[in-house]
Amino acid sequence: MINSILHKFSLLSTGNLGSTLPLWSVLPFVCMLIAIAILPLACGRWWESNRNKGLISVVLGTPVGVYFLFSDHHQLIHTAMDYVSFIILLGSLFTISGGILLRGNLRGTPVINTVFLFIGAVIANLIGTTGASMLLIRPLLRTNDTRKHISHIPIFFIFLVSNIGGSLTPLGDPPLFLGYLQGVPFLWPLRLLPLWTLSVGVVLFIFYLFEKRAWKMEAPIDIVRDEIREEPIKVEGKLNLLWFLGVLVSVFLSTPYREITMVSMGCLSYLFTPKGIRVQNRFTFYPMKEVAVIFAGIFSTMIPALLILKARGADIGIREPWQFFWITGGLSSFLDNAPTYLTFFSLAEGLNFGSGVTGIPENILIAVSAGAVFMGANSYIGNGPNFMVKSICEESGIKIPSFFGYMVYSSLILIPVFILLTTVFFL
Repeated sequence: MINSILHKFSLLSTGNLGSTLPLWSVLPFVCMLIAIAILPLACGRWWESNRNKGLISVVLGTPVGVYFLFSDHHQLIHTAMDYVSFIILLGSLFTISGGILLRGNLRGTPVINTVFLFIGAVIANLIGTTGASMLLIRPLLRTNDTRKHISHIPIFFIFLVSNIGGSLTPLGDPPLFLGYLQGVPFLWPLRLLPLWTLSVGVVLFIFYLFEKRAWKMEAPIDIVRDEIREEPIKVEGKLNLLWFLGVLVSVFLSTPYREITMVSMGCLSYLFTPKGIRVQNRFTFYPMKEVAVIFAGIFSTMIPALLILKARGADIGIREPWQFFWITGGLSSFLDNAPTYLTFFSLAEGLNFGSGVTGIPENILIAVSAGAVFMGANSYIGNGPNFMVKSICEESGIKIPSFFGYMVYSSLILIPVFILLTTVFFL
């Protein structure tokens, strides 16, 4: 996946297709975003079918695909390869994490839930945001299964575990691994530790306030039931930790060995994990299928948007750290954050600052990295694990906000945090 992305962008740097594409060529992408936002509200039962989601992806993605088939088939091929690698990575982590069962039932108190999210934010740096999200979301839901007022919990989980948490190592989130392959030292993302500490601390504090209010709204009988059902946590399916390690090692391999290894790890997990564990986890491939069909449309329709940005980004005067932070983050809220990161990484290199990490001043590279990773939390489609968490919650009968409802939360909670980060670190 990484090599194909890098080669794709090297092709773009020598071409001018992005300079000649009309602005209306981004219309299919805009329609894709509108469909994801509106259709679940307007015709929810119709939208529940993955076949219908796939129909939307095909209708909107096919015109873009046909255009690039004749105008730049290399771009189309590399985008298809990126998509396949992206789905293989998510699918392998999804399958393996579904084979690990954290048996037991902690009390769903505000303190325990807050600690749960903090641990998830730390683990995300070791097994990636996808691995941490799939490993922990089901136990978190089970911890709170006697409570009624928990719709906010998955939202904060997406904020912290699926996005912001995985910003301290190249293994945490794909954009940072792209930077590593571009020459950024392996330990360099630790430079984001001050931003990680401030943002995680503030969001956890806000979550605790939400939790205290929700806890007071719970019926006494539900609190008692929660206390009665308390059990210590035990880990089953530990062999899957070996398959996790195999996936993490595989990211250092080249294509196609990387993808073959990832698929092999996922298959080994599925074959050697006792079926009872997956039954207890309520594991199905429905969330993975949903992500696959939706992101097929996103990957195909976003090609013109990325090309135009790559070719014309310098013309709009992006030079300051705060600009890189907000524009990288703004696009990562709706585009896949890996190519968005690489676009602005390349843009920063093209401005010829001449110093810093790979020719990019450190404060600008921090801004690009934080924008891509942190602001993937701004919408359900900002990062692959977001939609997977949403789908698992809905499949478990947990009512969570719609596309726009989620963005109300992210706008009211995350945007002020990002403004704080801008004031402290980028001005």
